[in-house]
Amino acid sequence: MNTSELIYDWNQNHPPGMKPPGPVLLNDESLRDGLQSPSVRDPSIPEKIEILHLMESLGINSLNLGLPGAGPRAVEHVTALAHEIVTHKMKIRANCAARTHENDIRPIAEIVQKTGLPIEAATFIGSSPIRRFTEGWSDDFLLRTTEKAVKYAVSLGLDVMYVTEDTSRCDPETVKRLYTAAINCGARSIVLCDTAGHATPVGALALVRFVIEEVVKPSGEKIRVDWHGHSDRGLAIANSMAAIIAGANCVHGCAIGLGERVGNTQTDQMLVNLKLMGIAPWDRQDLTKLKLYCQAVSRATGVPIPANYPVVGEDAFRTATGVHAAAIIKAYHKNDVVLANTVYSGVPSHVFGLEQIIDIGPMSGKSNVLFWLERRGIPATEDLVDRIYQRAKTSDHTLTDAEVVECLPAQLSEQHQS
Repeated sequence: MNTSELIYDWNQNHPPGMKPPGPVLLNDESLRDGLQSPSVRDPSIPEKIEILHLMESLGINSLNLGLPGAGPRAVEHVTALAHEIVTHKMKIRANCAARTHENDIRPIAEIVQKTGLPIEAATFIGSSPIRRFTEGWSDDFLLRTTEKAVKYAVSLGLDVMYVTEDTSRCDPETVKRLYTAAINCGARSIVLCDTAGHATPVGALALVRFVIEEVVKPSGEKIRVDWHGHSDRGLAIANSMAAIIAGANCVHGCAIGLGERVGNTQTDQMLVNLKLMGIAPWDRQDLTKLKLYCQAVSRATGVPIPANYPVVGEDAFRTATGVHAAAIIKAYHKNDVVLANTVYSGVPSHVFGLEQIIDIGPMSGKSNVLFWLERRGIPATEDLVDRIYQRAKTSDHTLTDAEVVECLPAQLSEQHQS
C-alpha cells in the first residue's frame, strides 16, 4: 500500500484563499545578514565559494553576496563570489546590500563592471516611527533619500531592490509613500522587513496584502515582492508562509537561522516545508544536499547546529524510545523504507538523503537491542541482549556505539571497535 494512503493530511484542508499559490523564490542571506550575528566568524573566500556551490545545487534562486560599501575586505569577497558565478555559469542570481547612499551603491556598480555579473542593488533605509524618532528623521528626509538613492542606482545600470527596515512596525501612510516613490524611480523589487522580529503570521499577511493592494497593483508595474523576517518571537517560518499566502513572491533567509540577535528565517526549513507542501518549484527539487549545506555554513561560521535542530540536527531522525523504535523496526521488517521513515516522523528522512537511526538507552525496549545487533550482523543471543539491555536501563543517557560494543564478547568487541 502507498504510505500516503495511510495518512489523513489535514494540512491539505486549506480555508478559502489560504493556500500558498507558488512558485516561491528564495533569496539566501547567509553570507550577508547571517554574518551580522555577533557570534559568527566571517568565512574565508574558499569557504564562501563552497557554500555558494551548495546553494546552487539546492536550486536556491539568489543570494546576497555582501555589503561592498563596508570596506576592502567586503569588496574582495563579493568580487570573488561574482567571478565564481560567472566562471561556472551558475544559475543563481546575485544581489548586494547597500545603504541608501552613493558610497554604498557605487562599489556594486564597479564590481558589475569588473566581473560582468548582473548584481541587484538592495538599497535599505529605516522606516518605522520609532526609528524615525530615534534618528530625528523627517518624512520628507526619508522620501528624498529614497528617490535619490534609487535614481542613482538606476543611472548606474543597476536593478534595484528597495528595502525598508522595520516595515512590520511602520505606519501605512509611510509604507505606501516610500514604496510608491521607489517604484516610480525605477525599483522593480521591494522588500518588506520584519527587522525586529515583531510580526505574527496575521500581521505578516496583513502587511503584504496591504502593499500589494495599495502600492503594487496601482503602480501598473511588474514588481517582485519579497519578505525578510527575523526569529525573535520564534515565528519566522510561520510569518514567511503567511507572507507567501498573502502574495509575496520571494522569501529571504539564512542557513540554520543565522543572523542578528536570534537570527533570520531559516532557509533550510523553508526548503523542507516548501518541498513537503508541494509548492513549485520545490516539489521537484533534489534536496539531498541540504545537510551538507547546513554543515558547511556551520563549519565556516563557527556556529554549531543544535542536536534537536529540524531535519539536519543529529537527533532529527534518531530515537531510543522503545515504543517509537518498535514501530519503525516493524516498518523496516516490512521492507518498506518510506513507511519506516514516516511512521514516527512528519518529515520523511529519505527525501533529504538521510535515514532513521535506532539507538539504545534507558527508555528503550529489547527490540532496540535486537535491531542494533541485526544491523551489524551480530548474533542476538539471549545473554547478549540481556547484558546490553541491562546496561541501557542502568544508564542515565543513550548509549554510544562504543558503550554497546563494550557489552559484546571479547572477539566480537575487537571486530566492531572503530
